[in-house]
Amino acid sequence: MPVFRVLVADDERLMAEMLEEMLRADGMLVEKAYTGKEALEKFRSLDFDLVLLDLRMPEMNGLDVLQEMKKEDPTIPVIVITAYGSVDNAVEALKVGAYDFITKPFKLEELRNAIARALEVEQLRREKAYLLSEIQEEFRFEGVIGESPKMKEVMRVAQLVAKTDATVLICGESGTGKELLARSIHYQSNRRDKPFVVVNCGAITETLLESELFGHEKGAFTGAYTRKPGKFELADGGTIFLDEIGEMSPAMQVKLLRVLQEKTFERVGGTTPITVDVRIIAATNRDLKKAVREGTFREDLYYRLNVIPIYLPPLRERKEDLPLLCDFLIARHCRKLHKKIRGISPQAMRILRKYHWPGNIRELDNVLERAIILTQDDVIGVDDLQIFEAPKPERWKTLKEVEEEYIAQVLEAFAFDLEKAAAVLDIPLEELKEKAARLPLKSPEGSPTGTR
Repeated sequence: MPVFRVLVADDERLMAEMLEEMLRADGMLVEKAYTGKEALEKFRSLDFDLVLLDLRMPEMNGLDVLQEMKKEDPTIPVIVITAYGSVDNAVEALKVGAYDFITKPFKLEELRNAIARALEVEQLRREKAYLLSEIQEEFRFEGVIGESPKMKEVMRVAQLVAKTDATVLICGESGTGKELLARSIHYQSNRRDKPFVVVNCGAITETLLESELFGHEKGAFTGAYTRKPGKFELADGGTIFLDEIGEMSPAMQVKLLRVLQEKTFERVGGTTPITVDVRIIAATNRDLKKAVREGTFREDLYYRLNVIPIYLPPLRERKEDLPLLCDFLIARHCRKLHKKIRGISPQAMRILRKYHWPGNIRELDNVLERAIILTQDDVIGVDDLQIFEAPKPERWKTLKEVEEEYIAQVLEAFAFDLEKAAAVLDIPLEELKEKAARLPLKSPEGSPTGTR
């Protein structure tokens, strides 16, 4: 249980001593002051968790003392105690920032309850501040590990853009750390105290995605029994991270474009415009430029999102970062698993360097966590790594052989309907007939492949 320090400021010595005795009996540290100036001097010299302040003080009245305290520490809870318990005095004190007020004469239990409430609020504030500092520490850019030239450039751009509200588009393969980078940008920005909201655009159907992003009104559709705020509302003042933005349907792209342009939207089933202040960070593992050329992604939306593009390279293109990444990930898993691992053997590191890493950092993280759990040593060795490469064929197939096998699979899948197979293969029917005639296949009727 934390020990709280309380400042008692009252010109009546007997009252101050009585309060001191009560607070010390409750396990608190106490400092006393008998004038307004003395109260301010002690307040500035020590860290307090709570102030009990009499409004009637010599040298400097209580309201002036309260104002000065709030200027120096706006979060400090102050309970005003006064014999002048008029509504005007109480309201003025609360306007200046007092947490509560109590009127003389009072019962000790009444004061104890007020103190308990104030300290509970202070404890919650401390815990929130601590958690926020932990989050900021976890998502410092040092968490985006890398000494390779490509990663140094990523971190340089990310650190610069974090200081702004510019829209960011993070591109890279799955598992490269796009969400981690987005979180780091948010928690190093001026929006760090506000929400960071994640939406996976590729994991939700179009209908559900609209409701997820913009919310819905009661009765907007079957099952909408209550009004529900969307992710944009929940992220107001903070950052929304739109993952897999390339999977968004054309209809949803139009709605998102409007939010980017006008900062407003309506809930599904609603007509009232809702204005939000949200920073957008989007991510994709697709080539959006190609999608624009193919007409599956809106060009105007692409340019709205691509204000600050950041490309996260795959792990196979930055293998010089493997030692740093391994040290970071091993330390993190050791803290979580309460194990002591000194590192990776040179032989095991050579294995990691040779591997292709199709799953990128996410795969490396899984490999190391499994190795830490299974190893009986304090160094991860080759036997602790369970990395499975696809077996290499004894003989590589020719392009013609690959094509013939694929055509045969398509023909069998469509029960030798050449017209449907030709449409799937995107080749003329006559060309497919020629190719199929050369294949050693038989239709379900037992005759060689032919037109159906």
